[in-house]
Amino acid sequence: MCSSAPDGSAIPSIFIDNPRTRVTEWRFKERGDATGWHTHEYDYVVVPLFDGYLDIDLPNGEKIRAELKTGVPYFREVGVEHNVKNGNDFECAFIEVEFLTPNPRGF
Repeated sequence: MCSSAPDGSAIPSIFIDNPRTRVTEWRFKERGDATGWHTHEYDYVVVPLFDGYLDIDLPNGEKIRAELKTGVPYFREVGVEHNVKNGNDFECAFIEVEFLTPNPRGF
């Protein structure tokens, strides 16, 4: 996901975009700011830049509150569909690293 969805208010800033990897900072200025609904086209890692919560809406109507810790990454595989929202009363951000192609060396 390299740009905000039409219904998103979070601000993406792309730092790296090459044939193998895309690195984007997602910044949420206030509670409720959101990425907008999207489906991930690639495996990805998220590195939080804050301690706090993201509220995540899933397609089946389920809502998840995820607790994040600064610098503690998590990995997700291609196909994740959701809308991610700031669940805090402060500005927050995370770095998203997308793996656009497999490693050419096979690992």
